[in-house]
Parts: sequence; structure tokens; C-alpha cells
Amino acid sequence: MKLNRLILALASTGLVSVAAHAQSTEQLQQALAQAQAAAAQAQAAAKQAQAALDQLLAVQAKQATPAMADKAASSGTGLTITNGVNSATLYGLIDVTYVNVNNANAAKQSVTTPRVSWFSGNRWGITGQRKLGGSDDMKAIFRLESEFESQSGNEDTAGVLFNRDAWLGLESKSLGKITVGRQNALGRDPAASGVYGDPYGGPKASVDEGGYTNNNNFKQLVYYAGSAGGTRMNNGVVWKKNFGDVVTGLAYQFGGVPGSFSTGSTKSGSVAYNGSGYTVAGFVTSANIANLTHTSFSIGGNVEVMPMVRLYGGYFNYKAQQVASLGNRSDSAYTISTKIAPSSEYDFEIGYQSMRASNAGLKGAYVQNAFSDTSAITAVSTGNRNTFYVSAFYHLDAATEFYVAADKLSTTGNYLATQANGAKSQNEVGLGMRFKF
Repeated sequence: MKLNRLILALASTGLVSVAAHAQSTEQLQQALAQAQAAAAQAQAAAKQAQAALDQLLAVQAKQATPAMADKAASSGTGLTITNGVNSATLYGLIDVTYVNVNNANAAKQSVTTPRVSWFSGNRWGITGQRKLGGSDDMKAIFRLESEFESQSGNEDTAGVLFNRDAWLGLESKSLGKITVGRQNALGRDPAASGVYGDPYGGPKASVDEGGYTNNNNFKQLVYYAGSAGGTRMNNGVVWKKNFGDVVTGLAYQFGGVPGSFSTGSTKSGSVAYNGSGYTVAGFVTSANIANLTHTSFSIGGNVEVMPMVRLYGGYFNYKAQQVASLGNRSDSAYTISTKIAPSSEYDFEIGYQSMRASNAGLKGAYVQNAFSDTSAITAVSTGNRNTFYVSAFYHLDAATEFYVAADKLSTTGNYLATQANGAKSQNEVGLGMRFKF
């Protein structure tokens, strides 16, 4: 009896133990399942946070990517690729122009043909940045930009791939923007005369590049805003900064001549003020070209006189040392123009510029552009170069547009312009289409 009771007691204890063990295992399984669920939720939340961060970085990168400042490229959206803190944008512009021009050769004949684009140099480029972090929003930036001819496919400058831009730099809130390499002469940028040289650029001063149209008889004013290297600078170092309404810039071009640090160099400074409905700007430049000093300064601006009408105007002064026996050159020039935009689909432009060259060096029979080498000239002349121009645009959308444009060049005194091939005047009429991407 006692044995049976002992066996029964042991059996009962075993059953209780088994039941207790079973209950502990079930709880552990439930706890494990809960932990796994929590881990899955945490992983999903982490993925969502990473996706949100990537999206934010992509938006910031796209917004901060250095933009084309001139009208031709600012509307193109480009194709942006973002990988974390890195981003790069492929962009471009194609401008096809058919032009009729008289006095197109020495025989004073006319021609109708496609040619190098009237308003905007055909280009493609890559610009990008890497966010370096910190409260100052520091980033490394770069731009590589190449120009080509749409009518032939040739490089605009034979043998030079990135003839428009090839620079690297840094940009931050406190530093501003500093770029090193081939780039625009500072005087032609939107930090300077780019806001008043003609009515085709943006009205507000900025730290971007841009300014002036491409290939027509009123482009020549841009040479007063040039450098020892023309309207662009090799070996350039440019600093620009936006101080709220004030935009300033400094530039230096290294000459790269052994034994003579200053030969081939350029020094420039600019300042601009963005007011309510108006902008004023100016620049000063000094260049050493073949050990002769060339200087220019300019002041101008634009103003919105009514919602659909904006006026532009500016004054330029240029002086150049020349061969001692021929004396120095002294030019003065002014421009006035307007843009009328009655709607987002249409706009119209009218402009006039006058360039007075006094004792200007010649290349052959033609007056040289400002900031040309005057060390070997053999003759000079004095006279005016005046150009009247008009244009009309029809915008299909922000990236695609058609235009018609015309200009009339005339010269006085002994001034002969290369474009007119020895004649005292030239008329051009162009029809074109532009597409920005």
C-alpha cells in the first residue's frame, strides 16, 4: 500500500513538473516571438528612416547643385544622380539658328545658312558636389562644360574638350564660393555686368556663372568684361559671396610665364546690390598682356518699371597700353535695352549699344577686341561701332522655345568690324530653336 502511495505521489510530482516545464517553454516561445516581432518593426523603421534620409539628401543635393546662371541653361532640369552625400548632374543646351546676313564676304555678298548659334553656345556639361557636413554646410563642387557646333558637330574650340568650364572648388555659408580652373572672367558674370549687359540673362545678381549672348553683332560688348585670356580665364581663382542683398566677387588669373609672375595675369573685383525690383552692379579689371597694362571698369543695372517691362543699362570704360610709337587706346561704351514679357509664353527684347574706340590697335584693317594683345600692332584707328537689335521668343515650355532675332551693325570714322568684312554696316536676321536639358 505504502509503495503504491509512493509511486502515485512520485507520478503526481512528475506530472506537476512536466506541466510547469511546459508552461515555462510556452512563455519563452511567446517572449521570443514578441522579441522577433519587435526586431522586425525596428528594422522596418530603420529602413523607412534611411529612405527618408536618402530622399532628403537627394532633394538638398539637387537644390544645391551649381546651376547654369544664364537664361539658356537655367530652365533645364538636367539628369541628377545621387548616392548618399554625392550628386552629379548631366545637363546641356542645343540652339539651332538659320541666319541671313549681308556683307558676308569681301565681295559684299549675302548668305542664308545655319551657323554657330545666335543666343547660346551649344553645350553639354557635368556639375556636381559632395556634402562635407558640419553646421556650415560645406561642400566640394565641380563643373566640366564643353561647347560644340550644332551645324557640324565640331568642338567649338578645336582640340579643347572642356573649353567653357573645367574647375573645382568649395562652397559654404561662411566661405562663399571659391573655384579654381578654367571659368568665366568675373566681369561678365551675374555678380557683375551679366545683369545689365543685355536683356537675356537673369535680373538678379548671384554667385553663378553666365551672362551675355553668343554669336551676333551685339555680343562684342562682352569683351570689355574680359581678361588676359579673353572672356574666360585659364588658371583662374574666383571667390564670390552672397551677403544677403549684396553679392561680391574677386578673381585672379595666373599668367604662368616663367620668370615673370605678372605677365598674362588678371585681377578683378565686383560688387552688386539686389534691391526690390532693381539691381545695380559694377566691376573693375586690370590685366597684364605681353607686359602692357589693360584696364576696364563698368557700372550698370536693371529695373522693373512695371510687371511686364524691365529696363537694362550700363556704361563701360576701357584703356590699353599699346606700342609706344602709336600711343594708348581709350574706349567708352554704353548699352540700353528692355525686355517685355506680357505672358509666360512670349517675350520681346529691344536693345542698342554704342562702342567708341579711340586710337584702337588694328589686326589687319579691323579694330581689335578689348583685352587683345597690342604689343605688335602697326596701325590704329578711331570710330564708333553701333548696333541695334530686336528679338521675340515663344516658349513651348520651360525647356523648349523658338525665336526670331535681327540686328543692324554700323560703324563710323575709321572703325571697321571684322564681322562686316570691310563694309561699314551689316544686317542679320535669324530664326532659331533652343532646347535645354
